[in-house]
Amino acid sequence: METTTIDEVQAREARHVLQTYKRLPVTFVRGQGVRLYDADGREYLDLLSGIGVASLGHAHPGLARAIADQAQTLIHTSNLFYHPLQGQLAERLARLSGLPRTFFCNSGTEAVEACLKFARRYWHARGEPRAEFIAFENSFHGRTFGALSVTSNEHYRAPFEPLVPGVRFVPVNDPKALLAAVSRSTAAIIAEPIQGEGGVRPLTQAFASAITEAGSNTGALIIADEVQSGLGRTGYPFYAPVLGLHPDLISIGKALGGGVAVGAALVSQKVADTIAFGDHGSTYGGNLLACRAALCFLDELDTGGLLGRVSRVGDHLERGLRAMAARHPLIKEVRGAGLIWGLELTRDAAPVIQEGLARGVIVNRTAETVVRLLPPLVITEPEIDEALGRLDAAFGAVGADE
Repeated sequence: METTTIDEVQAREARHVLQTYKRLPVTFVRGQGVRLYDADGREYLDLLSGIGVASLGHAHPGLARAIADQAQTLIHTSNLFYHPLQGQLAERLARLSGLPRTFFCNSGTEAVEACLKFARRYWHARGEPRAEFIAFENSFHGRTFGALSVTSNEHYRAPFEPLVPGVRFVPVNDPKALLAAVSRSTAAIIAEPIQGEGGVRPLTQAFASAITEAGSNTGALIIADEVQSGLGRTGYPFYAPVLGLHPDLISIGKALGGGVAVGAALVSQKVADTIAFGDHGSTYGGNLLACRAALCFLDELDTGGLLGRVSRVGDHLERGLRAMAARHPLIKEVRGAGLIWGLELTRDAAPVIQEGLARGVIVNRTAETVVRLLPPLVITEPEIDEALGRLDAAFGAVGADE
């Protein structure tokens, strides 16, 4: 592999890569567990895991073996043919979610697109077409047109309007507003059980009950976007049932492949019964390499005991974060569950991210004033303590500048 300096990497990207990302000035070249190493050999503790993707950490031996073995056997044949892994993965996901059918794609935003299409298709098949979607303020569902249309942030939306029509945004955790908004024109309500990009904001039990009531009253389908909160991130397979939600469709991605691109829409039987051949498709969706990686991840999550560990280490992380908040007035709220946490600050979070990076800990800024933590699910208590020590020093440095 060609080795280059950070200046060379930045210059080459400036010439040839479309400038859609504002990157931090570091070039990572390898990883091991929860640690990343840059081109100069410097070590970092990764509390972001590629925005929730590196669920098994970096260079996980079992995942590496599975990918290598599959790459030497067969990677892709298309969905014109059968292969042995797609059904196995769908069966495993059905057991975890309670939804019996899976459509495979390549990312979370594609999974959301599929859910939106299937919701519209459901009502078309019933002979009473419904076009409206109810989404929530602070929501983020992806960057493709349909997913962007149910994403509330005007910064993402405005340059690309008009988007898909018929979307209404309701204040999150406002049951009265939700019940007033949903009608018999509503095809589906789409909700993140924990809003990730919007600032790590969990739905309240009362609001989840209102979603269920609204769906029951009007027939509107319920879509749970578990791309960030699902697949063990909270210590549960999915977070919607923890809130009492029983969705008709679930979108997943991120953690599922442990770093290999894969997404999926999980579908109830009543919705699946309305889908016909050719209604949707994906060239790469459910290819052998992606399925093999996902099966490896689910082995670790389920039979490998990872799911149970997340709750334990998540409690440890929460205690550490709350103790940190007590020391730093800059932190005004701690929100989350398991291994997804947000620290709401009294000011812009960018300086904390930069000071953390300088001290060798990786977190990110979301919703402007929130420090988001999404560590690998394999993180241990001693690693949490070490990482929080570095983050605490970052907060101390930012607080000293005030």
